[in-house]
Amino acid sequence: MCQLLGMNCNVPTDICFSFTGFQARGGLTDHHRDGWGIGFFEGRGVRVFLDPRASIDSPVAELVRQYPIRSLNAIAHIRKATQGEVALENTHPFQRELWGQQWLFAHNGNLAGFAPQLSGRFRPVGSTDSELAFCHLLDALASRHPEAPPCAAQMFEELRTLSAEIGAHGEFNFLLSNGERLFAHCATRLAFIIRQAPFAAAHLADQDVTVDFRELTGAEDRVAVIATVPLTDNEVWQCLPPGTLMSFHHGAVERSAATLAAASAK
Repeated sequence: MCQLLGMNCNVPTDICFSFTGFQARGGLTDHHRDGWGIGFFEGRGVRVFLDPRASIDSPVAELVRQYPIRSLNAIAHIRKATQGEVALENTHPFQRELWGQQWLFAHNGNLAGFAPQLSGRFRPVGSTDSELAFCHLLDALASRHPEAPPCAAQMFEELRTLSAEIGAHGEFNFLLSNGERLFAHCATRLAFIIRQAPFAAAHLADQDVTVDFRELTGAEDRVAVIATVPLTDNEVWQCLPPGTLMSFHHGAVERSAATLAAASAK
C-alpha cells in the first residue's frame, strides 16, 4: 500500500525527523518505488516537491530531509502504483485552488469503477483514481458553496459525507489540507501521535535515528503527526478506527467521527 505522512502544528515546525524515517519506506525498508512527494504550507502559499523516482534514491528527497522548512501543515506520500503509470503527473500530493485557498491531497488505496461526472472546474492532469477523487471532492464542495467556504463544522460534515460516497468504490485513506486544518480519513490503516509537553526522546522505526524533543521545542508547542504506519518505535501511537474522519487544528484533534458509510453499517 502507499504510505501517507501528515503534520499539523500550532507553531511552524520542520518535518525533517519524521521525513527521515518516511523516506526509508520508499525502497529501503519497504518496496514502494513508484514516486514520492511532499507539500508544505507557508502562509497562503505551498511549496511542493515531487519525484517519480523512489524516495530512497531521490536527490530531491535528500534535499527535503536536510532542509528544515517550517510549516503549520505538511502532507507527504510514497506511491505504490495501482492506477496510472509511474510519472510525475501521477505523483502525490496533488494541488488545486478553491475559494482562494491552496489545497493539497494524497490518497492511499484503489477506487474500482470510480467515474464521477466533473463540472470542468477541476480536471485531472494525470491518470490516477486519486487525482480524480480529489477533483470530484473539490468539485462537490465548490458546487455546494460557490462563493466562500463553509464554517469548520460544516466543512467537516461535507467531507464526512463525501468520504463515505467516494469510499464506497474501494479503499480511500487520504490526507487533505487547506493550510488551516488537516483532514485524515482512515478506511483501513492510519495512525497518529500528538507530541506536546512534557516532551521526550523519539527513535525512528525505519532508521537508527533518535531526537530529543526537549532540546528542540518550547513548552507550548504541539505537533500532530499522522502516518500509515507509526514512524517511531518508542512512542505510543493511536490507530484511527477504519471508517473514521478526523480533523486536526493547531496540533490537536478538533473533530472525529465515523463516516456515514461506517455508521450505517453498524
